[in-house]
Amino acid sequence: MKVLVTGGAGYIGSHTAKALARAGFEPIVLDNLSMGHESSVRWGPLVRGDLSDREFVQGVVTAHQIEAVIHFAAYAYVGESIRAPRKYFQNNVNNTLNLLGAMLDAGVRRIVFSSTCATYGDPQSVPLREDHPQLPVNPYGESKLFVEKVLRWYELAYGLKWVALRYFNVAGADPDGEIGEDHDPETHLVPLAVQVALGLLPALAVYGTDYDTPDGTAIRDYVHVSDIADAHVRALRYLVDGGRPVALNLGSEIGSSIRQMVSTVERVGGMPVRTRDCARRPGDPAQLLADASLAVETLDWRHPLSNPQAVVETAWRWHRRSPRL
Repeated sequence: MKVLVTGGAGYIGSHTAKALARAGFEPIVLDNLSMGHESSVRWGPLVRGDLSDREFVQGVVTAHQIEAVIHFAAYAYVGESIRAPRKYFQNNVNNTLNLLGAMLDAGVRRIVFSSTCATYGDPQSVPLREDHPQLPVNPYGESKLFVEKVLRWYELAYGLKWVALRYFNVAGADPDGEIGEDHDPETHLVPLAVQVALGLLPALAVYGTDYDTPDGTAIRDYVHVSDIADAHVRALRYLVDGGRPVALNLGSEIGSSIRQMVSTVERVGGMPVRTRDCARRPGDPAQLLADASLAVETLDWRHPLSNPQAVVETAWRWHRRSPRL
């Protein structure tokens, strides 16, 4: 089966392309390389282009005889989305509508959508379940929620089959060391902490040390990128086997504070991580934790690498060997 992977040159997309190829699928990566890396496309062809060009996307779907889509291509910086909502709705919503239109016109009816726990907004209870109210507090989360709603309406009107996967904090790197996390700018905790330990950055900013948590820093759910990639393959197979459309949380179900993750980086790397205490960022909750039981039940998903030790060990190995760092 030929699978179009939009944003497949990016962090999660490239790991998923590798997982697809290992599972016997043929990933066709569509990416404009504005944020992804051509060197991360190794398990199938790269088609360079943009989802804003509807005719181009239609041509790709038809020419490559695409049978299903895994859709990652999106902007994903929460702070930037607040400053530039127009950019986010144009890219994350309008371009997705282009993709869906091209799929339907070509008779493609299966899509796995990269969603986010940001669709929930401020948690009313933890761990978060899929039936938690979806009340985003930033345009990024709002853009992803809008697409989830579109998927439901397209299912009713056009028979679209979909799975929306709501990630928590994706981290780590390919255990084989072939690909890893390389954003510009980098905003994620684990790669930043590793770069500080390696002397590439002066200090790690810790936003908020007065939360109502055991050590005062925010608690998050860190799920390994390879486990996330595996979930996409399972979701695709679920749709191929006739599974009903569904939205699923993907998380480790382990809560780790910022200071705990920093300590893990120090222990794994054997080097100190200098930190700088900063004020809380607006909108950051004290705790985000997934209830991923529905993904386990629906996809038979397991997440063996989604623990702080494996997340940091794989990230550390990749960053030590990355030619760009």
